[in-house]
Amino acid sequence: MGNPRGFLEIERSDLRHRAVCERIKDYEEVALLPTAESSREQGSRCMDCGTPFCHWACPIGNYIPEWNDLLFHNKWQRALEILGATNNFPEITGRLCPALCEYSCVLGINDDPVTIKQNELAIIEYAFRHNLIKARKPKSRTGKSVAVVGSGPAALACADQLNKAGHRITVFEKDDKVGGILRYGIPDFKLDKKIIDRRVEILRKEGIKFVTGANVGVGVKVDTLKKDFDAVCLACGSRVPRDLRIEGRELSGIHFAMDYLVQSNRIVGGERVKDSQVINASGKRVVVIGGGDTGADCVGTAHRQGAACVIQIEVLPRPPECRTPESAWPKYPLLLKTSSSHEEGGERHWAVLTKRFTGKEGRVKKIACVKVDFSKKDKNSCPLMQEIRGSEFDIEADLVILAIGFVHPEHSGLIEKLGLELDNKGNIKTDPCYMTSAKKVFAAGDARRGQSLIVWAISEGRRAAHCIDKYLMGRSDLPGI
Repeated sequence: MGNPRGFLEIERSDLRHRAVCERIKDYEEVALLPTAESSREQGSRCMDCGTPFCHWACPIGNYIPEWNDLLFHNKWQRALEILGATNNFPEITGRLCPALCEYSCVLGINDDPVTIKQNELAIIEYAFRHNLIKARKPKSRTGKSVAVVGSGPAALACADQLNKAGHRITVFEKDDKVGGILRYGIPDFKLDKKIIDRRVEILRKEGIKFVTGANVGVGVKVDTLKKDFDAVCLACGSRVPRDLRIEGRELSGIHFAMDYLVQSNRIVGGERVKDSQVINASGKRVVVIGGGDTGADCVGTAHRQGAACVIQIEVLPRPPECRTPESAWPKYPLLLKTSSSHEEGGERHWAVLTKRFTGKEGRVKKIACVKVDFSKKDKNSCPLMQEIRGSEFDIEADLVILAIGFVHPEHSGLIEKLGLELDNKGNIKTDPCYMTSAKKVFAAGDARRGQSLIVWAISEGRRAAHCIDKYLMGRSDLPGI
């Protein structure tokens, strides 16, 4: 720890954002990268806390105090090495991770926590700017080959780790470009797709082969995959959306969030979409159902498309703005989050239950809602949702986006043809070593654990890679996390 009084002398300084009036006119990244000097100052706030709970809270076990100290001392190369030891894609987590670590920062007990997430971003972007990131091929090959199905964060982390171990890796992606949810599910104003392309190019130079437009289980036979490769890892995500099966659901103008975001990302990326299929918020009254990050992404996208107004509703009550006894430090608290999209306008409403959709000439025009209360509990002490009598109201809507999560991976095709055993939630079931019910077929990421965070996907990919390497070689030098 270079400055023992850093946390006493320097206040937390969050990333600055581009002006709202400017950024809603384009899809460029909202956040402005920190300067090297401000990052050094923020790194000095990391205190000698003895037990780094930030490390404990991080799903990939980042060595946070170590690289904060190196950052403060201007030792960027060494900070990069320490950061890369646990995180394959810090340029992704530095932009998208909800920073579980910061909520467990010891300084956060009675002060603002260290800016861990943006310090991580500062290190990796400094490294790219100063040409410290170079492709490094394995010194030798094992003669073993692994097929990775999917190219999201879990798949890419798994592929990267196994390639480092010397195996020949082929990544199969059913879409036209690599990246999975990172490319098609995250708007460019949060993650510029050049960031993905930059990393994928490095992985290619290091020897990983990418095959796009390859829908395994449909266009690519699973038997061929099992025959041609020594192991297979399924990291195909959890893409089946949760639906809202209520009266009027059949009306046009009601879309799943991922359909809306994927199409928007394709258009922003220069792809053409038939006019009859375009989902556009321009001049429309938009209602986003679901209060999570995906819903917020839809809000930001609607703003950029020129929506007349945007309302986001959530069935759960409004979260508190500070910790409650139920979420005491160092637990990750369910607090009110205001994203950059919310800063750009629109309304947010909590404890609202959607009852039915009504329309005109086959198109949605209104949403019938009612306020709900969660103050009472059932016999298991779980909150009980009750409708508040007399609180019924309507919201006018020309475009409704359902952002209420995902239920499980797609079963038809790959999973079905492999005959894989599923858990009680419909996810791919594995043993503790990430192997599925099919021999030499492994699974990782959302397809295995269900919808989760990007940092957990990277963790899953790394853990699966360790298990696959051990399966192929009898032992593994890859980290188990």
